[in-house]
Amino acid sequence: MSSVIEQPRHFCALGAGQSVVAIERAIPIVHAGPGCAGKLWAGLSFCNGFQGSGYAGGSAVPSTNTGEKEVVFGGEERLRGVIEGALRVMDADLFVVLTGCTSDIVGDDSAAVVGEYRAKGVPIVHAETGGFKGNTFQGHEILLKAVIEQFLEHGPQTVAGLVNVFASVPYLDPFWSGNLEAIRELLAGIGLEANILFGPGSGGVEAWQRIPAAQFTLVVSPWVGLAAAELIQERFGIPFLHYPVLPVGAVETGRFLEAVAGFAGLDAEKAGKFIRWEESRFYWYLERAADFLLEFRYDLPGRFVTVCDSIYGLGVSRFLVNDLGLLPGEQFVTDDPPVEYREGISRLFGSLAPGVSAPVTFTPDGGTVRARLLNTRHRQPPLIIGSSWDKDAAADLKGYQLSLSLPVTDRLVLDRSYVGYRGGLRLAEDIYASILGSYQ
Repeated sequence: MSSVIEQPRHFCALGAGQSVVAIERAIPIVHAGPGCAGKLWAGLSFCNGFQGSGYAGGSAVPSTNTGEKEVVFGGEERLRGVIEGALRVMDADLFVVLTGCTSDIVGDDSAAVVGEYRAKGVPIVHAETGGFKGNTFQGHEILLKAVIEQFLEHGPQTVAGLVNVFASVPYLDPFWSGNLEAIRELLAGIGLEANILFGPGSGGVEAWQRIPAAQFTLVVSPWVGLAAAELIQERFGIPFLHYPVLPVGAVETGRFLEAVAGFAGLDAEKAGKFIRWEESRFYWYLERAADFLLEFRYDLPGRFVTVCDSIYGLGVSRFLVNDLGLLPGEQFVTDDPPVEYREGISRLFGSLAPGVSAPVTFTPDGGTVRARLLNTRHRQPPLIIGSSWDKDAAADLKGYQLSLSLPVTDRLVLDRSYVGYRGGLRLAEDIYASILGSYQ
C-alpha cells in the first residue's frame, strides 16, 4: 500500500545522473520529462552541502524533455537527436544515457538506440533508471552495473596492490569526494593503491578501465556497491572484501585497516606500524580535549540519535560509542536498504561495543522520525546526527543537531571528510562546535 513520505532523505533512481557527473569527463544524457534533471541536481547537489554543477551537471545536462508527443508516438527519435547534439557540442570521454519514468513506461528501446552509437565506436552506455526502479542508492547500483557490463573489457594484467573502491555515493553523500580521498590515503599508508572511480584526481575513464586489473575490490558500505563487486568477480574473477562499516575514528579505522591488510596478504608488522602511528596522533589530540570533555560532561548530551543512511548511521554510531563514550538512543536508517540486508545492519547496530546496542528503525519518512523523537522521553537533551530536516525537532527537544545526511542546507561542504583518524577528529570538532554554539 502506498503512503506519503514527509521530509524525504533521498530521491529516485534517475538521481544516478549525479554519479555520472562525478566521473571525470563523463556526461549524462537524460531521456525523461522536462525538469527531472534540474530538480535532481538541485536536491542532490545544491541543497546538499551546496555542491556545484561539476564538469557537465546542473543546467548543462542534455535532456530530451519528453512530452505528450513522445508519450503517444515514442521518444526514440527524440533521443537520437539529443545524442547527436551532445556528440557535436560536448567533449567527453564517456556518455551515459539515463532513462526516466516516461520513457520506461512507454517502452522506448533506449538500449537499441544507444547500441547504434556504440557500434560506431562512441563511448556511450545506457542505464534504465525510471523513478519506479527504486531510490537514488539503487539508481547508483544500476549505473555501476551498466558501465561494468557495457564499457569494460578483459585485457589488463593484474596489478599487485591495486584495489577497486566502492564507498560513498557521489553527491547523495555531501562528503563523498573527501571520504574517497581519505580512503585512498588510508590504503596508501599500508602499501595499497586505491582505484578511486569518482571525484578529483581519480583518472576518469582510465580508472574504470583499470577495474579488471585490480588485485581485489573493496566495498565500504552495508550494501551499496556489493552488487557491483559481485558482478566484477563474476566477469573478471576478481575477489572482493566487504567491510560494512564506514571507518570513523581510531577504533573502527584500526579494525578496517587490519581487515584490508589481512585480505590483501600484506606484512602485518608494516601495516601495524602505520596504524600505531595514526592512533598515537589521534589520541594525542583527543587527550588534549579531555579537560573540556570532563569539565562539561554534565552539560553534554548523554545519548545520541542518528537519522542517516546505513553507511553513516553505523560508522558514526560506532565512533560516538567507542571513541567518545556516548550512549546510543534509537537509530533511524533512511536509505531503505533491500530487505535481505536489514538483518545484518540490525545485527551491527546490536553490537556497537561490548554490552552496548541500539534499537534501529528502518524508515525513509521524516514524519515518522519526528514523531518518534518527540514522543520519546529524553532525560537529557539528545544529540541528533541527521539532516537539516531535523533542526526543528532538535530545537523542540532543546537538544543539539549536526547535519551530515541529505539534505544539508546549513553547511557548505568542500573537501571535508569524516573517514579515518583525521575524519574522526573532524567529526568530534563539528559535534562539539554545534553544542557550544547553542550556548551563544
